[in-house]
Amino acid sequence: MSKGEYGAGTVPLLARALHRIRATPPRVIASPPTQPRRAAVALIIRVVPSLAPSPHNPAKPPSLADFFQADWVNHPHARPEILYLHREIPVPSDGSLWQSKLRQSPAEAHVAFPGGRQEPDDEGGLYTAMRQTWEEIGIDLAEPCYTCVGQLDDREITTSLGKRLLMILSPFVFLQLTPHAPSADPIPSTSLHWTPLASLVSSQKPPKWSTVTVDAASRLTPKHSAVLRILVRIFIGSMEFPAIVLQPTPDPTSSDTKAHDRLEKPSPPKPTQLKLWGLSLGMTLDLMSYMILPTPAPENGSNGRHNPTSAASSPLSPMMQLPYQPIAEDFRMEYIAPSLASVFPRFSYPDVNFWICHSGWETSVRQGGTNDRRINWSGSALSTFYASIRKALVVVIVARALGVLFGISFALWWIFC
Repeated sequence: MSKGEYGAGTVPLLARALHRIRATPPRVIASPPTQPRRAAVALIIRVVPSLAPSPHNPAKPPSLADFFQADWVNHPHARPEILYLHREIPVPSDGSLWQSKLRQSPAEAHVAFPGGRQEPDDEGGLYTAMRQTWEEIGIDLAEPCYTCVGQLDDREITTSLGKRLLMILSPFVFLQLTPHAPSADPIPSTSLHWTPLASLVSSQKPPKWSTVTVDAASRLTPKHSAVLRILVRIFIGSMEFPAIVLQPTPDPTSSDTKAHDRLEKPSPPKPTQLKLWGLSLGMTLDLMSYMILPTPAPENGSNGRHNPTSAASSPLSPMMQLPYQPIAEDFRMEYIAPSLASVFPRFSYPDVNFWICHSGWETSVRQGGTNDRRINWSGSALSTFYASIRKALVVVIVARALGVLFGISFALWWIFC
């Protein structure tokens, strides 16, 4: 695909991604006997017709191949969109390792995908994603106008720094096959945000990267240990996670609220920024990774060694370049596993980042990476990274404690001697 063809629109990229997802078996993680809980989310994609006379829904929904050959889908002004939602009351399985207990700024809101925990009566992850979507936002994915394209790799949701498994998360990708579908009906505490894919994958207007700050003490210490929280806050500081500031399509129904409803119960001020981060960002980047062009075959004389510039030649590489993620020779973490790199935090104290960087975890990940779909490579890599964080935190805390003791001892010696 040439640069001009890439700039023509996101429909060809979307078609490539969905065909590859349908043909690629996901990495499925079996629940261990000690933790059987699972959850599932739905990544819902639609193509909004152009402003030209809108086509009617076909009598029979097309196949995936026929869908991407339809004239209204390939119209230059057709707009592919993906659905995110913002929960005023987050749930534990809303797609982020840290989101459920995070204190958000009034100026920003964090988004996720519809979904939730699997119930004992659910027939599987797909059923869970469809049931939770219907219960939460009123979209019936069992209708003929929707199709399940496939499943992305399973995720492990853990406690702070991966010390304990909470549940396995399964993401499913759905496509709206018709130009029109029944309107959504979300519960009062949930708002929907259809976001153009062009705002995530366009080289002309790349996504705006930002960060989400998390207090390390709230994640690394017991809930009722006030003194320990103060010490960790002083010694460790905070953590920053990469995030994308979304640019959703304006909702035309937002102005339809009745006047007396607005007078009886004024709506809270809308946040100025919608931020996509954590596992929800990882699943979005995984979807984008299916749009990446194949790596060119090695040239003669290269001895089959990977050329780091081949990854950079992909049109999506600039969009998937995470903030503060280094590009090492022969190794691009954000290109090899975008969902993995997206949940790596950066600490506010540079020495913590230094010890993590020099712990050798990248070498372990590079040597352990594999395309075997039966192996949970990303889970193993996360475990390696979390182990490096724990070691770095021990080193930093001990060093700071020794520094404090030395300072106090020196002050006492200076005063009394």
